[in-house]
Amino acid sequence: MIAHVHNHITSELQQNTRTDIIFILTSIILNLITLAVNSGLVEKSRTESSTLFVMFVFVSLIVLVNIVVVIGLVKGRQTRIKLVNGLLLMYKDQNVDKYYDESLLGNYNVRYNLFIMVVVCTGVIATVVPFILR
Repeated sequence: MIAHVHNHITSELQQNTRTDIIFILTSIILNLITLAVNSGLVEKSRTESSTLFVMFVFVSLIVLVNIVVVIGLVKGRQTRIKLVNGLLLMYKDQNVDKYYDESLLGNYNVRYNLFIMVVVCTGVIATVVPFILR
């Protein structure tokens, strides 16, 4: 039964990682595409108010998606911590905890903070640069 629980927890960790990757890539790609589109619309937005409105719609999309991604990453971090803590308890019960360094939990937190920072920074750049160019 322990092996089944261990496989289930590690499977959940793998799924968590895949979900985090999808969140991060979606956000960064959307931010870069929106940066390109809004930068291309800058010239027209000086004379057409409808183009400026479209730029603001894209900015709203960036803000909304980035909020969802940050919330998803925060939840992903919380899930990872709970799953790894469960593994650590299982390892302690089986007297194999010496093979897993608990400091990895701190590394996971740093990594999630860096991912969140990348998402937020690309979102801010995608939002601000076109309006600076305008």
